[in-house]
Amino acid sequence: MKVLLIEDDQKIVSFISKGLKASGFSVDTAATGSEGLNEALFKPYDTLIVDIMLPELDGISLIRRLREEKINTPVIILSARDRVDDRVKGLEAGADDYLTKPFSFSELLARVQALIRRAGNITDPGILTCRDLVMDTVKRQVKRNGKEIELQPREMALLEYLLRNRGRVVSKSMIMEHVWDYNFDPMTNVVEARICRLREKIEKGFDSRMIHTIRGAGYVMKNCNDA
Repeated sequence: MKVLLIEDDQKIVSFISKGLKASGFSVDTAATGSEGLNEALFKPYDTLIVDIMLPELDGISLIRRLREEKINTPVIILSARDRVDDRVKGLEAGADDYLTKPFSFSELLARVQALIRRAGNITDPGILTCRDLVMDTVKRQVKRNGKEIELQPREMALLEYLLRNRGRVVSKSMIMEHVWDYNFDPMTNVVEARICRLREKIEKGFDSRMIHTIRGAGYVMKNCNDA
């Protein structure tokens, strides 16, 4: 999952970025409102985390611009302002959630995950499945046929992205954008290598394959509704 953090306080940026990356997220950052607006208008993100007090363009104006352009990416506002009318202004501008500073990272993470679930119409909190494969995104736990499978954080993020898009072909460039922190380089084989390693862990010793290669297009988790 890919998050854009728009915040000019570098201590907060470092704190949030490290926590999200350790939780399997890919994170882009912007230090000004205008930079953040440009990123959010032209790149796909699963969630935006936006400070209100930003150089060049404040967070409320940024969110209004995004909604005017029909960008419906979920937005969490971060702000030191904790008055009710400030929260109301943020939500009326188009934000989906409002978190006041100081805050705990665990609460921010829970809110980010909740917004992503809501945007993807996922009703069972944090649970993703494909036949006998079950992923608990809150506990960061994966099981197949009841057997726990140990995954590295990047493998966990890759599997989560494939599960959230099950039945849909995702290209290598889409995977790079949502799972890694840089744009797709056609010369790299990092996606193929990680897919191969993930297949070893979730398919070896089991009866059926889950991750299928679509030549020239990408990868897909198929037949997830089969018994």
